Amino acid sequence: MPSDHKTGLRWSNWNLLLVVPLLMLITPWFNQDEPRLFGMPFFYWYQFAFVPLGVLAVGIVYVKTKDKPVVTGKPDKLGVDDLDEGAK
Repeated sequence: MPSDHKTGLRWSNWNLLLVVPLLMLITPWFNQDEPRLFGMPFFYWYQFAFVPLGVLAVGIVYVKTKDKPVVTGKPDKLGVDDLDEGAK
């Protein structure tokens, strides 16, 4: 593998949105009974509210970071014959 070929994880500022679902792990922030919503304690309805919020955050990161090439501005070094695994 050439040394100029980047592999592995790629960083984007959009990845910071992935911290939003992790906020649910800090239970002391929302470990309380009040305010109640439809008779449900804050602890529970806050967790339920985070489900669509977490899905939205992950979805935004996926849409904003998909299909970005790892290496840009360089031609593909593989030819059609190299990609055809069945030909010998």
